[in-house]
Amino acid sequence: MTFEKDTLFGMTLGPMNQRRLQNFRKNRRGYWSLRIFLVLFGLSLFAEVIANDKPILIFFDEKPYFPIIQALPETAFGGEFETETDYHDPFVTDLISQKGWMIWPLIQYNHRTVAFDLPTPAPTPPDKNHWLGTDDQARDVVARLIYGMRISIIFGLMLTAFSAVVGVTAGAIQGYFGGLLDLVAQRFIEIWSGLPTLYILIIVSSVLVPSFWTILGILMLFSWVGFVGVVRAEFLKVRNFDYIRSAKALGVSDFVIMYRHILPNAMVATLTFLPFTLTASITSLTSLDFLGLGLPAGSASLGELLAQGKANLQAPWLSATAFVSLAVMLSMLVFIGEAVRDAFDPRKLFNGGHS
Repeated sequence: MTFEKDTLFGMTLGPMNQRRLQNFRKNRRGYWSLRIFLVLFGLSLFAEVIANDKPILIFFDEKPYFPIIQALPETAFGGEFETETDYHDPFVTDLISQKGWMIWPLIQYNHRTVAFDLPTPAPTPPDKNHWLGTDDQARDVVARLIYGMRISIIFGLMLTAFSAVVGVTAGAIQGYFGGLLDLVAQRFIEIWSGLPTLYILIIVSSVLVPSFWTILGILMLFSWVGFVGVVRAEFLKVRNFDYIRSAKALGVSDFVIMYRHILPNAMVATLTFLPFTLTASITSLTSLDFLGLGLPAGSASLGELLAQGKANLQAPWLSATAFVSLAVMLSMLVFIGEAVRDAFDPRKLFNGGHS
């Protein structure tokens, strides 16, 4: 059996990983979902350039200004106030147009901008200025969707990464050493996973001001448990294999055996579990925001957009936008997870890609 040379991010892959990458690409649904997801996430990282109530560039009196990265007073453009410039003010627009020009983002609102020039009371339906309408506080829905997607994905990635590191470490130690350590740790995990996370969040929210880091820290305390089972089972199975016993007889340290000889096998199950954990992490933040226990008031949030849709049934574009965006994003993550699972499936790995 021969393999063509293949690379991933500039790294040359071995025959086994080449076959895995080929199997991943054969799952067209998962492969294209990954590409679309990366494009959407990449665009959301530049949300300030795409959706902002400040121009990207102002060329005034033969000098360039970059309002999206610097706070400029109105007096810098010949105005009267020393406070930060409101670039939607017609007076300021006229001042700048007399001696220069502006380049605006594609969407001239950020997630906090209140539109005061609406033709009807908020929430307003989609129009040429607000492509998906406005919410009940006269904020642009598209802008809040872009910023909310960025926060949700970053939150999910951070929570997933922490959960994987802690869960894999705990599962590896339990499975490799076993015995009393494994027994005590399993009883602790059973008790810990049985704690009511929602009630704990309610208590913490009543004591501390809810924030991104507060919610992330609380969910981190419980999210790592899901990885322990799959890693522990792999270590329990492999630790008594002949090559592990031989390594021990040769004096190889436990850490080296765990890291070099057993962990790569356990990472197969872990990698297939990651996309589904990311989906659960994003859903957790969305649920908390929907219940009012998540990010601070005014933050861009998909859950808050869902709550607005529930509270404003006369504005179906709010609930439709939140539902479609969540459904598409979570579906893509599930498809990616299925493709990763197929890529590491031994039946497809050694049977020409067919189960």
